[in-house]
Amino acid sequence: MQSPFWENLQAALNRLKGRSLVLAVMIWFLLLGTGLFCAFGSLSLPTEGVLVPATEEATKGPSSEAAAPETGEEPAPTATLPVETIIIPTPTPAPFGAEPTAASLLPPLPWGEFGYGAAVQGVIPVIGDYTYSMRQVKEQLGFNWVKQQLRWDDIYHTETGQPDWGLYDPVVEAAHEMGLKLMLSIVDSPEWTRSYIDADPLGAPPDDLTLYANFVGEVVDRYKGKVHAIEVWNEQNLNREWDTANGLNPERYVEMLRLAYQAIESRDPSIVVISGALSPTGMTGGDSSNANRLIYMDDYTYLTRMIEAGFLDYVDCIGVHHNGINMPPDVAWNEGYNDPTASFRGPFDNPHHSWSFKSTIWDYYTMAQQAGYNKPLCLTEFGWASAEGWSAVAESFDFAWDNTLEEQAKWDVQAFQLMRQWGFIQLAFIWNLDYAQKGGGGETDPNAPYSLLNFDGSPRPAYGALGEMPKIP
Repeated sequence: MQSPFWENLQAALNRLKGRSLVLAVMIWFLLLGTGLFCAFGSLSLPTEGVLVPATEEATKGPSSEAAAPETGEEPAPTATLPVETIIIPTPTPAPFGAEPTAASLLPPLPWGEFGYGAAVQGVIPVIGDYTYSMRQVKEQLGFNWVKQQLRWDDIYHTETGQPDWGLYDPVVEAAHEMGLKLMLSIVDSPEWTRSYIDADPLGAPPDDLTLYANFVGEVVDRYKGKVHAIEVWNEQNLNREWDTANGLNPERYVEMLRLAYQAIESRDPSIVVISGALSPTGMTGGDSSNANRLIYMDDYTYLTRMIEAGFLDYVDCIGVHHNGINMPPDVAWNEGYNDPTASFRGPFDNPHHSWSFKSTIWDYYTMAQQAGYNKPLCLTEFGWASAEGWSAVAESFDFAWDNTLEEQAKWDVQAFQLMRQWGFIQLAFIWNLDYAQKGGGGETDPNAPYSLLNFDGSPRPAYGALGEMPKIP
């Protein structure tokens, strides 16, 4: 019989699924095939370092007429809120790969140093050595942060059983030993905490949200001084992460965030509390058997409802995800950019803000500013996929064929440089260091095209480029 540790390890391996882009891309292809696509408006992007209020009214997505889950209210469309013009300095970017000079050095951030981080699959050691991946992050990439997802159901299998921390203790200790700051993304309640379990159980919050807050508090207590940031949940605008009888609900998420924030702050106020990053889906839709049960929600709509529910009072940093499809990081959705060689045509034939790394990041920050809050952003997942040289790729990841390994390297580096230059981002975690090496799914593993390491653990060009990239704090 396997020990609980190895049972948990195998379960963790089995749960390595595609990222948010799988759903987003499948949704886009469905709409393209059926002709139901309806582009949303976007908040205006700043020019010359100036944030300006949007002047275009956002339009509703195809499913935005559905009633909101549990509350019975209409989902709010992305709205423009009154705001004064805010001036943000945007220094001229240094050339790709250039060494920092006095002219390119940036002013300090108001919330501390910029965090360079990588998401690792730390629960799977290399040759039994948990510090191996941490040394790569610290010594070869030159980063100062590492991200590990922590699953509640890995630790508390039954309501009355003893907790099993065997998967995560070595990861926390390895990061601490290497002097890395650690961000934990805490997700996935055990099934015994939920009354709704369908035929295909997915990630979901507990019925009693205080149970989650209590568990987060227990994590902080156990790893006192060794955890430096906590992301409260993950991609809660997808049914895959919020599988409840009533569907998605931004207001209920904000209540969970409030409770978790209080649990963290009462124990260690130095920990950076990050809201669960949304998936940039760009549209809203309901269950095929119940349109009122929303199973994916436009991230701008979801974020607007989070703002209206007061979530900015319960975070130190706004969580953001964006995987750059096949567009460079410095291109807004409405700039007319086109790659005529690209086989995946979504961003070029159907321009929309959700395709654009730049647009998504600036719009999130602008929305918070318009609500009267100067909160930084934390990119808890970003990166570009490349399948160059492969014979296969995961379903709905055809865009990975369009990106060469050199483009992946260039855009990963450029995105880090831009985020530091923009001046309103606190932490950024590249997705990912080693999921190709440790995932076991081969070329059709949807996480593999983003990895900085090949299946055999050898470095891809992005690994070296990020290691050579100047790290401006």
